[in-house]
Amino acid sequence: MRVYTVNHCFKIFNISTNMLHNHLDMFKKRENIVEIEEGKLLSPKFDNDGLIPVITMCSKTKDILMHGYMNVEAFKKTIETKEAHYFSRSRQQIWHKGKTSGYTQKVLEIRIDDDQDSVWLTVDIGDGSSCHVGYRSCFYRSIPLGPIENGREIEMKFEEKEKSFDPEVVYKGQPNPTKI
Repeated sequence: MRVYTVNHCFKIFNISTNMLHNHLDMFKKRENIVEIEEGKLLSPKFDNDGLIPVITMCSKTKDILMHGYMNVEAFKKTIETKEAHYFSRSRQQIWHKGKTSGYTQKVLEIRIDDDQDSVWLTVDIGDGSSCHVGYRSCFYRSIPLGPIENGREIEMKFEEKEKSFDPEVVYKGQPNPTKI
């Protein structure tokens, strides 16, 4: 069990307050539905944790590569650098996708949905990968459709047969971001 100190709680509050403050300074204030849905000005809605979900698609194959999150800073860096930056919920920090592996995501297009609370990136990853497990896409397995006899024994199918890289070599010594 983790024990939180007053200083730790204050730091978390400060981070959340700063993210909210940065959001208010960075993008147009959300004032009415018509402007949000039909207007030309970017007015993204970040959740209570200061995050917005992101779907990332390969420009060549049109495959979904990954789902992640951005905070205000990651969103701003992505727009400005034309390379994907995400906010890691497990590490509680921004990460420049591909900085460690070398498989950066070059952003070709950014779209935002109708109510501006979800982002869609179209990226070029060359011959690289987007999955920390080593596959090209994080969505490398499919779930069979049909009647479920035993939900605890649903066997998935591997749609990608080979990994693009060995994560043990690329991420040597770094903790796995997957949590049980």
